[in-house]
Amino acid sequence: MAQTPSIPKGTRDYSPEIMVKRNYIFDTIKSVFKLYGYMPLETPAMENLSTLMGKYGEEGDKLLFKILNSGDFIGHIPDTDLLEKNSIKLTNKISEKGLRYDLTVPFARFVVQHQNELTFPFKRYQIQPVWRADRPQKGRYREFYQCDVDVVGSDSLLHEVELIQMVDEVYRRLKINVRLLINNRKILAGIAETIGHPEQLTDITVAIDKMDKIGLENVNAELREKGLAEEAITKLQPILHLSGSNQEKLEKLRLILKDSPIGLKGIEELEIVFNYLRDLDIAIEIKLDLTLARGLSYYTGAIFEVKALDAEIGSITGGGRYDDLTGIFGLKNMSGVGISFGADRIFDVMNQLDLFPKDNKTTTQVLFVNFGATEEKYCLPLLKTLRTAGINAEIYPEAAKMKKQMTYADKKGIPFVALVGENEMNAGIVSLKNMVTGEQENIKVPELTEYLKTKV
Repeated sequence: MAQTPSIPKGTRDYSPEIMVKRNYIFDTIKSVFKLYGYMPLETPAMENLSTLMGKYGEEGDKLLFKILNSGDFIGHIPDTDLLEKNSIKLTNKISEKGLRYDLTVPFARFVVQHQNELTFPFKRYQIQPVWRADRPQKGRYREFYQCDVDVVGSDSLLHEVELIQMVDEVYRRLKINVRLLINNRKILAGIAETIGHPEQLTDITVAIDKMDKIGLENVNAELREKGLAEEAITKLQPILHLSGSNQEKLEKLRLILKDSPIGLKGIEELEIVFNYLRDLDIAIEIKLDLTLARGLSYYTGAIFEVKALDAEIGSITGGGRYDDLTGIFGLKNMSGVGISFGADRIFDVMNQLDLFPKDNKTTTQVLFVNFGATEEKYCLPLLKTLRTAGINAEIYPEAAKMKKQMTYADKKGIPFVALVGENEMNAGIVSLKNMVTGEQENIKVPELTEYLKTKV
């Protein structure tokens, strides 16, 4: 008996009905990217592990999918290494490549590799899948798509402002109510400095970034495990709970971080961004959140996260400023900033809230019923005329029973069915049935294209 086929956990098939919706998301996001002068880019699904390892922090490295070397990858490994059962050590010897974890590190690798061919500031968008060996759960997949937009080669905070504008425009078009959380890693560095543990910035940011998921008590417990003194943890508490408007929080922070130059620099950068935004009529709520840390270790400046307000799900967009990501590949002082839209989570939110358009502009708009060879020959030029005019049209491939053809149209959600039999051919008309209302009317052949343009 044949085994029932399946797919790996954390991955999904996308049916045509789902792809219509996904493409609506991709096309919407892509159109906004283009408005701001970003150009498309694609990179390979796999990268050398030397490119990926060490770029996402210790936790990120554990989530990398590694690819076994081709051929007899284990034949040259000494028996002592096999008997040692050290998976990390062994993996380094039998695997040289891995599936990309995100699109940002491959982008940095591309910039360094092609630096002499690029015009800076270099602005690109990238819509491709990424893979993470995470535990699958609601809103979290092992294979998922990211819609990234990044610019490198400029320190200007105008790019942060434009990214926020793009977030505002994308979610306005998708009709999702969102809140954008913003922070600055320099402020977090200043906090670590102020509480006496500047060398443990990564430990602190990784812990407080989990505040929403595990709560304050568990965050404090994790900080203790990482070796933070009780006095430092006590100093941290009021900072994480600062209240008031964005400006009021920054003013309180300025007093707290008065002896930290890097912390004050972070405050200054956020104030510049907020000042620009005041004149730009941004519709979404923007909130300074000091518990926002973004666990990825390459962020150095502003960091962003976007939450859907009407759906229970994690962040649906995130990103930030990285001052020297290309430096790890040998190209120093190349600052960049970017943001990533999580297409899969956006899809889940829109599905849950029934936000997808009801029209069928991306599917067949009119189906011609097939009455036989003579009618086929008559209808084919009509189909060509409609398609040339941008109307999605098809003919049923065989002269099956009428019920079967109508069922086909109904199941595919085709709004119009064209019936052209002997009588219609003689009269030079098309009998057009509206599958939604059930109404049927005769349209003269020369008028069919313009008629359908007004209806579909």
